[in-house]
Amino acid sequence: MDAVEVFNSLPAARLEQDLHACCATPAWGAAIMAGRPYPGRAGLLAAAEAASRALSWPDVLTALSAHPRIGERPTGDSREAAWSRREQSAAARDADDPVAAALIEANRAYEERFGHVFLIFASGRGPEEILAAARERLTNDDQAERVIVADQLRRIALLRLERVLDAL
Repeated sequence: MDAVEVFNSLPAARLEQDLHACCATPAWGAAIMAGRPYPGRAGLLAAAEAASRALSWPDVLTALSAHPRIGERPTGDSREAAWSRREQSAAARDADDPVAAALIEANRAYEERFGHVFLIFASGRGPEEILAAARERLTNDDQAERVIVADQLRRIALLRLERVLDAL
């Protein structure tokens, strides 16, 4: 059986947990579950992409609540926490590091400005690049930032879904 066949045959409760670890908003997981069975990986990923793009702003905010601040070491033993640690590994630095201190300050300013955590697709990015993006995004208006946040969430969810498939 290939990964998508296994995905298609997973019990709903198990699949719901896996999808929640990818994107912590019920609407996203429900949309993907409703599309089963998928003929192949490309179809599943296309459905996940469409489900991501269809999320309302309240759905995005729900998903954001499961994301730790960038640069902080995510705690817990859940799959989502492990993925966050892996994705943010380059951004995690010692508290006395000037870049880490600046990132903490940028996170605070961002949260004050927009009312939610700064979300960025951190895989493959260094702390300086993440800090520069946070500072740049602080200049966005609310609507422009919502578009960026939703896109970053989409990218993270798709990466995590790929990991789910790779583990099957």
